Order: sequence, then structure tokens, then C-alpha cells
Amino acid sequence: MGTAGMLEGKKAAPRMRPPSRLGDRIFAGFTFLMAATVVLLICVVGWQLWDGSRLSIRTFGFHFLVSTDWDPVNDSYGALPFIFGTMVSSLIALVIAVPLSVATAIYLTELAPLWLRQPVVSLIEMLAAIPSVILGLWGIFVLVPWLRVEVLPILRHYLGWCPLFQGTIYGPCMLAGGMIIAIMIIPIITSVSREILVSVPQIQREAAYALGATRWEVTRIAVLSYAKRGIFGAVILGLGRALGETMAVTMVIGNTPQLAASLFAPGYTLASVIANEFSEASDLYLQSLFEIGLVLFFVTILVNLLAQLILKTFAGATVKQ
Repeated sequence: MGTAGMLEGKKAAPRMRPPSRLGDRIFAGFTFLMAATVVLLICVVGWQLWDGSRLSIRTFGFHFLVSTDWDPVNDSYGALPFIFGTMVSSLIALVIAVPLSVATAIYLTELAPLWLRQPVVSLIEMLAAIPSVILGLWGIFVLVPWLRVEVLPILRHYLGWCPLFQGTIYGPCMLAGGMIIAIMIIPIITSVSREILVSVPQIQREAAYALGATRWEVTRIAVLSYAKRGIFGAVILGLGRALGETMAVTMVIGNTPQLAASLFAPGYTLASVIANEFSEASDLYLQSLFEIGLVLFFVTILVNLLAQLILKTFAGATVKQ
């Protein structure tokens, strides 16, 4: 009887229902839809640029990328001066902005007193909020005259042996364009680098101090070596902003489609030519501007792919060590 009662009790016990997975499926489907929307937007933008530049692609082919001609009167177009201007101005901006930004981030996280950190961070964020057209006006009326009168003559006097600092001083030039871009990307690189440095575990610093390291050695070995991938990502974010910057650069770079070794010479960028000439374009001219946009689109994607490749190389080297 005891055994039978136990069996009846077991039979009478209610079975546990498996937990519902409906919420998980809905959440997974929603997040997948959001991610697919981002990919779809990129594909739609790329297709629209391709479709809008078909005539230019058929007419000029690969020659469009290596030609230096930009003559709307004779319908002869080439993107090389704009690619050159975009790359040079972005490189100048990185050369100026990266040391300033990383040094500022290191100071704010490792050296600055607590009472000073938040005000400086707020000022940097305010700089990022300034519209590019305002910086362009400042560049026209302050930066360019200062460069023309004070800086460029000194550079030509002492560094004139280098082709980068030779030629006639105009004022609006490639150096001015790079400097205005640098001002615009400093807040981005500084803010992201600072967040990366703050996220470094405190135990990294304590271990280095315990081994007798100085403050500089702690920063170099324990902090920067740990955060170098994140800092590199911050630099790539700044480069992405530099490649696509339009209004401020347009107002100070000179807008002359030419290839010149001197930083004193005017230049032109991919984004600037679209902003300057799109409203007055028609037919093949318009299609060529669409192809300029397509080139900028692919340049941006290529830069990000190269950045991912370099990050993986860093990660592989770290694992081997």
C-alpha cells in the first residue's frame, strides 16, 4: 500500500511547463531588424550614388580616378585633385590632432587634479558642439590672416628647403584646411581616448607602482599599452570625421583643383567640390559629382576596413606576446 500510494502521488504531481521563449524570439528578431536596417541604409546610399553616376562611369571609366582635369565647360572631369586634397588635409589634421588629443586625455585621466577634470571635459565637449560653419567663419577672419602674416612666412624662411614649405603664400591653403579639421576632430579623439583610459583597470596601475615604476612608466606600460587598440579606434573615428568634413574646409582651403607639393598652395576636397558645385551642375557634370560622392563613400569604407585589419594585427601581436 505504501508503494502504491507513492506511485499515485507521483502521478498526481503536476508537470512543470518549459519556460516560454517567445520573449527571447521577439527580442532577437527586433535587434536583428535594427541591425539589418543599418546595413540596408548603407546599401541604399551606395546604390543611389552608383545609379546617379552611371553616365560618368561609362564616359570616363577608371580614368576618372587618375585624371587631374576638372573642366565643366568642356565636360572633362577627373577626381584625382580632390582625392589628393582630401587625403593631405586629413593627414595634416591627424598629425596635429592626435598628439594633442591623446596628451590631453592622458592628463585628464592620470595627472589633472579632480577639481579641474570636469570643467576641462565640459569645455572640450562644448568645442565639439560648435557648428562647422562657425569654425569656418573663424577660420576666414582669424586663422587664415594669422597664418598668412605670422606663421607661413616663418615656415618658409626656416623650412623653405623642404618642398612642403615653398611657394607663394596665398592665405587659404592646404595647411589652413588641415588645421581647421584638426580643431574639429580634437574633441572626438580626446573624448573617446579619455573614456578608454578611464576604463583601464586600476589593478594595472597598482601592479606597476608595486614594481617600482614611475608615474610616466605606469602611464606608458600599464595604461597606454592596455588602451592602445581603443585609442587607435578613436583616431579612426576622427579620421572618418576629417574625410567627410565640408563647410569649414570649403571656407579656408582655397577650392582650387590642383596637385601641389606645397602646403601653402590652395587645394580642394571631395566633400567641398560637391557642396560648392552641386547646385549649378547638370547632365554629365551632375553625374560626375555623384561619382565624386561615390569615391568618397568607398574611401571612407576602405579606411574603416584598413583600421579593422590593423586592429586585428594589434590583437594578434598582443596574443603572441
